[in-house]
Amino acid sequence: MSAIVGQSRLPRARPAGGARLAAALAALLGWLALFAAAATAGDVAPGAGEPLRAHGFKMAGDATHTRIVLRFDRAPEPRSFLLRDPHRVVIDLAETRFALDSAALAPRGLVSGVRYGDPTPGRSRLILSAVGPFAVERLEVLKNETSEGYRMIVDLAATSQAGFDAALRAGSGLADGGDAHAGAAAPGFTVVIDPGHGGIDGGAEGYAGTQEKTITLAFALELRRALEADGRYNVVMTRESDEFLRLDERVRIAREHDADLFISVHADAIRLRNVRGATVYTVADRASDAEAAATAARENLSDALAGIQVEEEKDEVADILVDLIRRETHAFSIRFARTLLGELSDSVDLIKNPHRFAGFRVLRAPDVPSVLLELGYLSNPDDEKQLRSAEWRADAVTAITDAIAGFAAVKAGAGG
Repeated sequence: MSAIVGQSRLPRARPAGGARLAAALAALLGWLALFAAAATAGDVAPGAGEPLRAHGFKMAGDATHTRIVLRFDRAPEPRSFLLRDPHRVVIDLAETRFALDSAALAPRGLVSGVRYGDPTPGRSRLILSAVGPFAVERLEVLKNETSEGYRMIVDLAATSQAGFDAALRAGSGLADGGDAHAGAAAPGFTVVIDPGHGGIDGGAEGYAGTQEKTITLAFALELRRALEADGRYNVVMTRESDEFLRLDERVRIAREHDADLFISVHADAIRLRNVRGATVYTVADRASDAEAAATAARENLSDALAGIQVEEEKDEVADILVDLIRRETHAFSIRFARTLLGELSDSVDLIKNPHRFAGFRVLRAPDVPSVLLELGYLSNPDDEKQLRSAEWRADAVTAITDAIAGFAAVKAGAGG
């Protein structure tokens, strides 16, 4: 393909040297032939022989699911294939005149870059580069209901490298409608540990100056060491240093690594200084109580605190298969939450009603069992003291690894 010119445009191929005159003559003869055919065979269909016109490019979504819509004056016939290093989907079209707003092409969600142009005469190409492995869940052309023309819809969803490689081998680039993880199973049981907050988002702060982002990272690293020493798990950290990650990026990492379990580690602060103990949260549309709702609201503000607003694509009609997967995942999340609380109760203080639920954005992966673990409250001096204790953290880590072992065995028995 020709080299990129400017921000997002591929150059149109042109005849070289003296071949340009011959090409121009051939084009003129072609037009004369076309008019001659029209005179003897009736009217030419509107737009026949003319390039397609593409306009109105839009993207919406986040790092777990992104939708691209491109409008055309006539129905295109797209063909797609995948490339890696970096991860890309290439969409080939008949010759197309692109009239796209450069601002609309700015990276968003899963899409890290958009390019378009004409790799060969008579053919045009749209290339969507991604931040990681993805599945093309949908590539469809629809007629506009209330205006002239057509629209091409491309739905991308974060997936594992194994899922991407399977689609790459299949050749079409389209997901097969089944499990996005099909094709190659990663060895072992994959646990993604998510240390809450980081970078510009420090989280809560205790009486003794303990920052939530620091204690969650320290605890997560200790948990990783224990799981890796066990030898039965693949362990992935969403962050290993003091860096900021968007909430949807944390979810994408879990899906990218085909996670069997996602644990987001936190240590919050609340107005009631006497409240202390660990809590395990699972996701729900309606919160279990007012405090759970307030906790979710605080955690969901992480992106806004960093000055980031993420637009989410909301589908009016839920896909039946995805809904079934989400229900099964939710059941596994609740099962692990209960197992975890059972193990923690022997060595860690728990709050009253320790299994709670609310609309945490970081727990929204539809195919990864996920929990948010509040180790304790930095607003309580006793909890802060425990969180700073290596001995206490070691006991908590042991309880969590025991819970993971039990859950892994259950999930394996269920065929998960």
